[in-house]
Amino acid sequence: MTSSACGRSIFCGKHVKWRKLTPAEFEKLHGYLLYRTKELKQVMVAFQDGGALAKYRRPNETVDFEGFKALLDLYLETDIPFDLCLHLFRSFIKDRTKDDEVALQTTTQTNCKTNRGSLAASTVSNVACTPSSRRSSFTLSENKLNIHDYIQRKCRNQEHESRLFFLGLANDQSETSTCQCSTVVRLKDIDCYFSLLENGTPEEKLEFLVFNTFHLYDADGNGYLDSNEIECIIEQMMSVAEHLAWDTVELKPILRDMLLEIDYDADGTVSLEEWKRGGLTTVPLLVLLGIDSQALREDGTHMWRLKHFNKPTYCNLCMKRLVSFSGKQGLCCTLCKYTVHERCAGGAANNCISTYAKSKREASIMIHHWVDSNCSERCVRCKKHIKALEGKRCRWCKGEIHQRCLNDWDVKCNLGKLAHHILPPTSLVPLVLTERRRSSSKSFKMGQNSSTNNGSLSSAMPSFEIDISPDTKPLLVLLNPKSGGKQGTKLYRKLQYLLNPRQVFLLDNNGPLERLQMFQNISNMNILCCGGDGTVKWVLDAMGVEVTFYQINYGDNRPPVAVLPLGTGNDLSRCLNWGGGFAGKTGNDLIAFLKSIEKSRVVTLDRWETNLIENDDSEKGDAMPNNIITNYFSVGVDASIAHRFHTMREKYPEKFSSRMKNKLWYFEFATSESLQATCKNLHEYVEIQCDGSPLNLNSGPPLEGIAFLNIPSIYGGSNLWGRNANAAKSKRFWGIGSLGMRPNSESLTNSCHLIGNNQDMGDKKIEVVGIQSVISMGQVKAGLRTSAKRLAQCSSAIIKTKKRFPMQIDGEPWVQQPCTISIAHKNQVPMLQATKKAHLHKSFGCINQACSES
Repeated sequence: MTSSACGRSIFCGKHVKWRKLTPAEFEKLHGYLLYRTKELKQVMVAFQDGGALAKYRRPNETVDFEGFKALLDLYLETDIPFDLCLHLFRSFIKDRTKDDEVALQTTTQTNCKTNRGSLAASTVSNVACTPSSRRSSFTLSENKLNIHDYIQRKCRNQEHESRLFFLGLANDQSETSTCQCSTVVRLKDIDCYFSLLENGTPEEKLEFLVFNTFHLYDADGNGYLDSNEIECIIEQMMSVAEHLAWDTVELKPILRDMLLEIDYDADGTVSLEEWKRGGLTTVPLLVLLGIDSQALREDGTHMWRLKHFNKPTYCNLCMKRLVSFSGKQGLCCTLCKYTVHERCAGGAANNCISTYAKSKREASIMIHHWVDSNCSERCVRCKKHIKALEGKRCRWCKGEIHQRCLNDWDVKCNLGKLAHHILPPTSLVPLVLTERRRSSSKSFKMGQNSSTNNGSLSSAMPSFEIDISPDTKPLLVLLNPKSGGKQGTKLYRKLQYLLNPRQVFLLDNNGPLERLQMFQNISNMNILCCGGDGTVKWVLDAMGVEVTFYQINYGDNRPPVAVLPLGTGNDLSRCLNWGGGFAGKTGNDLIAFLKSIEKSRVVTLDRWETNLIENDDSEKGDAMPNNIITNYFSVGVDASIAHRFHTMREKYPEKFSSRMKNKLWYFEFATSESLQATCKNLHEYVEIQCDGSPLNLNSGPPLEGIAFLNIPSIYGGSNLWGRNANAAKSKRFWGIGSLGMRPNSESLTNSCHLIGNNQDMGDKKIEVVGIQSVISMGQVKAGLRTSAKRLAQCSSAIIKTKKRFPMQIDGEPWVQQPCTISIAHKNQVPMLQATKKAHLHKSFGCINQACSES
């Protein structure tokens, strides 16, 4: 075979381009990682003997493309697009060095046939390309050696054989020969790459840093890392940092110096003990691995994160301006905003905030915590502007003051604008410092079992008693990081800064049970749920669950819940006047939102329970996602659209990366459903009883869907029940009571009786409407139609289906075989509703915008 034939292969000659994923491809990969449920260590075990992936394991702990794709499918639990999988696999294939060219000259040539788009499946140790045709494309200088070069060269020396591989794809079906052979990559490389990206706990990442990383890069197994092996570590970290859009030009030399400083005895090598010691103290290294980004450890320790500043900023240690090749970049503490150069982080003092009282004297008075800051406000004492590096900022009340005015200012801190919500550190007292017992009505134990798996709290956190002031209502914040894309992570950092970090939690796979138990004995508190309707429902369900390990029993003292809407839809949030999506851009917008919680009022929200009984002769269908209705339950056309959308998003999550894309997909599925009309003549296959009375579905236009509404919003803001312009006049005419019902509380199933009825989320009634078609749904959404067809208002219902129908509960769709479903009132829960004046604030918008850095 000639070199020209080899050039036709995308992996041969001058066409070798794929060494790293593009930013768009990395974003897709990161999206898959966010929604996985398995850990990497669980998947890697499957390559052992008897495991599900054992058949893909190749000699010397390697896998080919087929095994690599099987690994991704198992790890990410979905079918990865072929191109993304191929490009990612290609990124683990090493570039060749001059040593490889010598090895190539000893190999024999062979010809392999492939069809268009097919992968080479056979293992061939020979490559049919002349050495001269490849040298210009694959030669890599020694000083740019990356991890793949080094590890595979070590492997080659130990195995005494050359394994230089390619994947061939024919560009034309007439081509009968191409340069290809079965390529393999090392499992250790894959393990390292995904371990750096995986959102594990800080402890798990430290374990990987200290043990796995050392043994992974100690390729010769002598127990020491030499300069070349340390360089391999830096190259692999830079690969990850580039995908994260970090300034690697400045960061790389800093990391190189840091890693060389780990050699404490200056013998030219790094031992395992030196690696352990340095790995726990090298700040930029910890930040790069994501270890310090969410870890709240011992008080006084900064929680660093890499940040790009959009205005002149100075290092609080060396007093010099932050400048980098990509702009103003430095390390900023999430908790106190102390800012330094990356090179200055090691010399920064541990002067961060105290989140709890260390002694009884500290618990007696709340004092300011002044931090050197890049101030921009007026001095709280002299009211004059503060120049750069001349002032300090209190982390708790956010007041800024000149250093010369500091001695004349009161030491007592009032916690600023958010004093009503903040859990003061003086209220958190370790149990060893107090003799008060847990029986106190306003205190409770917060012990070591309350450590989290998301890095919010340290596993070594001591036990506390909380004693709060009666004139405050601390805010327990539960945030779903998967809601709203990157907006959730940014809001989490802002809330950690505005409040006490020990009252702000990320919701992980374990749910909110543990956090709710920690605060259950505080009667005067509020809960802020940051996320979509599904997150709110998750929290409400947890507050009523009975689990042996978590003794949660709120009784009549269930705390009210406010909602900070993230993501799409957010129907419940709209009904509570919190808007369809938090659109705040600055920290001041978030402060305004928190202030509105203080002025909100408590309302009750009905919740309904469903009981499903499948017909004996029906086939087994999908499982019902849950049995509690918070927003709505529907059968028919709208559930069919939602099911198509849900199925497509699970299969191709990268196609649903923005709000606009989601709307376009919904529009496409709605259009196809309108043409296909899969749920037409629904009245022939569905029977409904409301409070024991059968509902007549035959009268009027034929229906394609039935919806049971608990709140006056569905499909992201549509009101299918409609509003009554002359509600008061209609009530007087029909003699309807103040709750929109007859005095005898009988269900209303006559259309004329339903004309003047308003919808109330706390009246223990559920509204039933009929959906004529997809077009009618769009008309209601666009305001061209006042409502769908009102069918009933009742306190219980029974639905019988005679055929297979798509259904959904609160936006979670499934396909249900013929069955009988009963709906009954479960309970009422308190919610916080914003005032209409607060609802007009710009941050309560219906467009989800990214929350920028403060």
